[in-house]
Amino acid sequence: MRKAIFYMIISTFSFSLMNSFVKYLSDFPTFEIVFFRAVGSLVLGTSYILVMGIPILGNKRKLMVMRALAGLTAMSLFFMSLQYLPAGTAVSLRYMAPIYAAIIAVFLLGEKLKNVQWFLFLLAFSGVLVLKGFDKELNSTGLVLVLSASVFSGLVYVLIRKIGNSDHPLVIVNYFMFIATVVGGLLSIKDWILPIGLNWIRLLSLGLFGFFGQVFMTKAFQIAKTNMVAPLKYIEVIFTILIGVTWFGDVYTLWSCVGILMIVTALVANVIVGRKT
Repeated sequence: MRKAIFYMIISTFSFSLMNSFVKYLSDFPTFEIVFFRAVGSLVLGTSYILVMGIPILGNKRKLMVMRALAGLTAMSLFFMSLQYLPAGTAVSLRYMAPIYAAIIAVFLLGEKLKNVQWFLFLLAFSGVLVLKGFDKELNSTGLVLVLSASVFSGLVYVLIRKIGNSDHPLVIVNYFMFIATVVGGLLSIKDWILPIGLNWIRLLSLGLFGFFGQVFMTKAFQIAKTNMVAPLKYIEVIFTILIGVTWFGDVYTLWSCVGILMIVTALVANVIVGRKT
């Protein structure tokens, strides 16, 4: 479990940096950002796989394609939501995903949850209601987009666990990146904006940060239970809020902080309870 926690800390910090750059690049079309996010990781992943002689097609191919499609949908919806929400708020809402992941895992993987975990999940949902009900500045379109993204992210977690150790983490990530590159590239052609100057570096860095985030997240889910690892994604909320306030001057209302705190507290508590499951 310690190794899984270490992997998730690396993963969440990498994703926090990626999210911050996506927010900065919000003037670019969503699918162009998806393309750059994916193509950089695809190049890195494919190169490593070929150098190390890892079978690039893997074993559980249907599951990996399903994981890739679910991941692409989640990523696209989340990037869209960043046009309407502060990065920290978007991340905290997206990571309602562990709730969906844990519930789905009960039915698909036969994992068990304690009664107190259901209470903690209810507390997390209450945090969302606080955000929406009391923070009048929270954009409804962004809320719908990011909550939809969280459902698909939850499905991703469960599919990774279903794949298990039968395939190398990089192969699983590579399926995702290949499909995202193709789909993102095709859908961005019509509205393509040519990057200028430092925006090339910012766009290309998405693939680097995303690559490390995906690889270490996948490794964590392969070696630990879904309902124990998934809530650790909430560390990303803290990283992203700090970056958002420092770099972008994001402002959070009192109710935003209360709602986010409720969500994070519930999911962290679930990690502690889940260790005894």
